[in-house]
Amino acid sequence: MAFSPFKFLQEVRSETAKVTWPTRRETSITTIMVFVMVALASIFFFAADQVISVLIRLVLGV
Repeated sequence: MAFSPFKFLQEVRSETAKVTWPTRRETSITTIMVFVMVALASIFFFAADQVISVLIRLVLGV
């Protein structure tokens, strides 16, 4: 079975044509959603870290 770069590129092009690409609006909305989720996760983990820190200080009496 011989490797043909030309055939490979033809197959890649045909597969790329099948892809449903997102619109600019969909990409913008998804990007904003990612930033919002990152901010919420950051706030959550910061708060959890602070609570755990206070609890450890109480238990260890430091």
